[in-house]
Amino acid sequence: MELVFKNFFLFLSKNKVLNKSAKRWGLKFGASQVVAGETIESAIAKVKQLNAKGLVCTVDHLGEFVFNREEAIEATEYCIKTLDAIYSASVNCNLSLKMTQLGLDIDEQLCLENMKRILDTAKKYNNFVRIDIEDYAHCQVTLDLFKKLNEEYKGHVGTAVQGYLYRANDDIENLNGVNLRLVKGAYKEAAEVAYQDKQEVDKNYVKIIKQHLLNGSYTAIASHDHDIINEIKRFCKENNISNNQFEFQMLYGFRTELQEQIAKEGYNMRIYVPYGNDWYGYFMRRLAERPQNVAFALRGFFSK
Repeated sequence: MELVFKNFFLFLSKNKVLNKSAKRWGLKFGASQVVAGETIESAIAKVKQLNAKGLVCTVDHLGEFVFNREEAIEATEYCIKTLDAIYSASVNCNLSLKMTQLGLDIDEQLCLENMKRILDTAKKYNNFVRIDIEDYAHCQVTLDLFKKLNEEYKGHVGTAVQGYLYRANDDIENLNGVNLRLVKGAYKEAAEVAYQDKQEVDKNYVKIIKQHLLNGSYTAIASHDHDIINEIKRFCKENNISNNQFEFQMLYGFRTELQEQIAKEGYNMRIYVPYGNDWYGYFMRRLAERPQNVAFALRGFFSK
């Protein structure tokens, strides 16, 4: 049943008609529980609240299904405005983004130019930009463009690796020294390229976390799984890995008590704070990840 739920919501996440309709609905159906509003101002307000609790943040202006250069340039402007707002508000926060939103499917050179504009702004403010990894079809081209950008903006740009992909271990080695966010993976991928069994995914995910930490590289561990989090805490203590070499990351709206507990224990705890009216695809993937998220969303909807 869990697999049926997952496949159903992943299927819905790619529905362009529903995505378009969702923009008109606004943040209904529980999405407001996990998306920090539709404007930069609402996102910054949430970041301030989280900072006050000892939590650092990364914000993401949500967007998918970009079809033309104008939309890609508009998304780029939003990213730049977001970095401006972070600086103006003096909050402890960086930026996350997806390259498909910046024109990756339209023209790779356009995407590269848009990324450079964003990273020029991040460098000016001494901030950091995380490039999210999307589905497998975009994985290699994203990493290829990242490597070009890292040559010019090292220290201001990082990316991510998905533990459910067979290629994850090789990616970790190839990205030695890079600030990486390590995730399990949230897209529906074929058995030819990704583990399908949860236990296998978990096993490989923990493996690449330890691999990157032992390489001496900064590691962002993006997980809500308390067993995995506790295992990594033990591993770091046993191997004398400083708390300054890694951070835990969680999504806005999920396991808030655990987030605050981890921060109080002295670990870096970063919250991924999405905002914007193009929330549909993100929300569907969150529902697909765990059946419990569906109940969480319904509670949020009926409590309004």
